Amino acid sequence: MSENLYDVLGVAHDASADEIKRAYRKLARKLHPDTNPDDPESEARFKQVAQAYEVLSDPAARERYDRFGSVDGFDFGDPFGGGGGLGDLFDAFFGGASPFGGGGGRGRGPAGPPRGPDIEVVAVLEFADAVFGAKHEVKVRTAIACDVCEGSGATPGSEPTTCPDCNGSGEQRMVRQTMLGQIVSASVCRRCQGQGQIVTDPCSECRGEGRTIVDKTYTVDIPAGVDTGSTLRLTGRGAVGPRSGPAGDLYVKIKVRPHDRFQRQGYDLLEDLPVSMTQAALGHHLSYETLDGVEDLVIPRGTQSGRVFRLRHRGVPHVEGRGRGDLLVRVVVMTPQDLDAEQEDLLERFAELRGEEVARPDTGLLSKIRSAFR
Repeated sequence: MSENLYDVLGVAHDASADEIKRAYRKLARKLHPDTNPDDPESEARFKQVAQAYEVLSDPAARERYDRFGSVDGFDFGDPFGGGGGLGDLFDAFFGGASPFGGGGGRGRGPAGPPRGPDIEVVAVLEFADAVFGAKHEVKVRTAIACDVCEGSGATPGSEPTTCPDCNGSGEQRMVRQTMLGQIVSASVCRRCQGQGQIVTDPCSECRGEGRTIVDKTYTVDIPAGVDTGSTLRLTGRGAVGPRSGPAGDLYVKIKVRPHDRFQRQGYDLLEDLPVSMTQAALGHHLSYETLDGVEDLVIPRGTQSGRVFRLRHRGVPHVEGRGRGDLLVRVVVMTPQDLDAEQEDLLERFAELRGEEVARPDTGLLSKIRSAFR
């Protein structure tokens, strides 16, 4: 194209993106082949306008054109089959994956709309919800089928047309003669981006993309027993592909908030239960609060610190299969501190009755030793 691209659209060299878009839409409506049937000149002009817009709507291509006066290496294919504009917006949301290349890591045939990209989101759960399961809402930024064109990308009343470059196959073949004979290589059609169709009259709402970006909320069924690092896959809940392409998947990564009492060890739960010296020595009967409710817990006479009591099937349910882990209650005997004179006398009498020697350290000596290490 030798004519100045800005002159083709009738805009100034420093025109904004919105000004370029408005100028293109105005000319496209005026010069469209449907508006000017049997007018080769209008059709040629329409293609020229579309090519100019394809370059100037792409910031990188526009910068290259402004600097060098040309766009060498730029594909002047169908202006609605790929390139800049809305495609760049999808790149921003879906990690730079081309919206026209599938984006979801799965292959597709040479023709047809590509699969939409997968989406990943983190769900932060309360401890009990992870143990017993719950319904949890997640919010995602995703792509859905355009309501105006119903995902076709074409203005209502019109339809995509077969790509003239690949005749609807979605790929272009090249035959080369070598010493070993003919070699046939195939590549994705650059004009239709492998879809086999092009949109000559794009939908005004989605600009031929066939999808729009929205904020969406899904309610996820969290199975019992999940833990931090677990990932749930929701098939078909990712972003839809362009022009009625199938949707990708939604991956929900689980993060569980810590509990103020229980620690998780696989499918078992563990808690350190502090008991007093007298409770451990004489025995104790207490109402113990589990995640399932209150249980009776008996601390036998003479329980030593570190002893573990197992409450069976009060742990975490198995994610796959039946059964639950156990709740392990580990006793921690607390040594009394800050005794008054009467309590010290009682303990000394207790030690005497048991024949236990208690050599109480000299308070003054201890004070001197502490001072030496300050």
